[in-house]
Amino acid sequence: MAQLAVRNLTVTYPECSTPVVSAVSFSLEAGEFAVLCGATGCGKTTLLRMLKQELRPKCTQSGTVTFAGVPLGGLDARRSASEIGFVMQHPEQQIVTDRVWHELAFGLENLGTEIAVMQRRIAEIASYFGIEDLLERDPATLSGGQKQLLNLASVMIMQPRLLLLDEPTAQLDPIAASDFLTTLQRLNRDFSTTILIAEHRLEEVIPIADRLLVMEKGRLIADAAPREVLRRLPQDAPVLGGMPAAVRLWYEAGGEGEVPLSVAEARRTLMPQFANTVRALPEKPAPPLTEPAAELREAWFRYERRGRDVLTGLSLTVSTGEFYCLIGGNGAGKSTVLRVLSGVSQCYAGEVRVFGKRLREYKGRSLHQGCVTLLPQDVGTLFLCNTAEEELREVDKHFSEKLRDFPFDLSPYLAMHPYDLSGGQQQILALAKVMLTEPRLLLLDEPTKGLDAASKAQLAEVLHGLNARGVTVLCVTHDIEFAACHADRCGFLSRGTLIAADTPAAVFSGNAFYTTAASRISRGFYDRAVTVADAAALCRQNGRRKGDAACS
Repeated sequence: MAQLAVRNLTVTYPECSTPVVSAVSFSLEAGEFAVLCGATGCGKTTLLRMLKQELRPKCTQSGTVTFAGVPLGGLDARRSASEIGFVMQHPEQQIVTDRVWHELAFGLENLGTEIAVMQRRIAEIASYFGIEDLLERDPATLSGGQKQLLNLASVMIMQPRLLLLDEPTAQLDPIAASDFLTTLQRLNRDFSTTILIAEHRLEEVIPIADRLLVMEKGRLIADAAPREVLRRLPQDAPVLGGMPAAVRLWYEAGGEGEVPLSVAEARRTLMPQFANTVRALPEKPAPPLTEPAAELREAWFRYERRGRDVLTGLSLTVSTGEFYCLIGGNGAGKSTVLRVLSGVSQCYAGEVRVFGKRLREYKGRSLHQGCVTLLPQDVGTLFLCNTAEEELREVDKHFSEKLRDFPFDLSPYLAMHPYDLSGGQQQILALAKVMLTEPRLLLLDEPTKGLDAASKAQLAEVLHGLNARGVTVLCVTHDIEFAACHADRCGFLSRGTLIAADTPAAVFSGNAFYTTAASRISRGFYDRAVTVADAAALCRQNGRRKGDAACS
């Protein structure tokens, strides 16, 4: 008997004529690890929420969902809460208490667990997850990676049989995301926990998955082992753009043999197929530095008078018309830089300038009128109206004319409440709203969060278009590949200090951990190839090694 069985599930939201999930059928056996992927807005989040009775949205539905042979609606509340776990995209939305150990105890308390059993489980789970030193901490003081790990531990302490995750790594830096996925793999292996995870960041999750489910416009178009799905995909399939770098490089370079899923497989079976006489592509010169658009000089900042310094003598310069990406771990101070430059927060020492003027020289609302606009990490804070159209009209009554070159189609969203949109759709709406302010300096905090590969390419098109018009873009991101492909310069922030700032090729070819998968695959074979396009171009230029077909 399948642990989870979905049969002909169709879901339609109120006042909508088109189903968001249409005739979806699949099943998961106990202990399977499955990945759900697809374009932004294809119905992944809705499908996941339909599998957890307490999180089901208000909708019209047909079809059936059964858990261990029991219809989902027939599960008693205790069994539903304990046996089906759910980890959300935004860590803060799932944390409800003021101490880490309280958070771990919360679910058990609601299940009426005996105190002795509860204490033992908290001790066990804290040791398993390596969070014993955090038990007395306030969750609000944790990094993004620690919060998401706490959410996972808080769910797993109830020993669920099925674990559902909705883009859990979206706000994590690459190292924290890797650690989180490694923990998931351990849970699957050690306890046979059945896992269904919806993700756009597929680099590290596909190699550890048993099954790959692909959605397109509300329908399930593929459901098989990852290699089998990839073998069937046409080379122009939109979903291919979000696959691991090893997969994309195999397609673009014309690899032979089985498609590799991971960096290790690509280094072992793909790269030896090609010669390495030509070691590197011609180096792209760094863009010339122009007048500074944003400057921090020896800036110091802390959120609490007696708290730790988040910015520690930071000096940073972004040139006018530049596309600058700021990378670094959770808690490094990246979002704080944007808050300081937007005037939301003030440094207690140092100097902050925007277009040559100190921030305090901007009077009234002059800083935010056609000058600086911030797209925050939590885009929900921008939404104040009942429909997406009202959100846009609030900024500019002639929004449709101003956004005529905007590459995203907003028409399906206009009549919807912003909170009814998917995470990626909210990101697109928020981007459109801030662009209507026509800033000279655009500050973006994790703008690719929740976006599929095609939407990221469209976002890059928008930002490069702004650069061409003289707009400066400062983007904080954990999306290393996006930065490598599109930024003019990248700055690496650590503990509130700028460690390095250079072209993407220079930064990522010199990094061992904060680098792209393409760089890890090609390192030792080619030099300074930090994108899939770079590595594929070198493979084609060098050609296949004679007599090396056996390598594949």
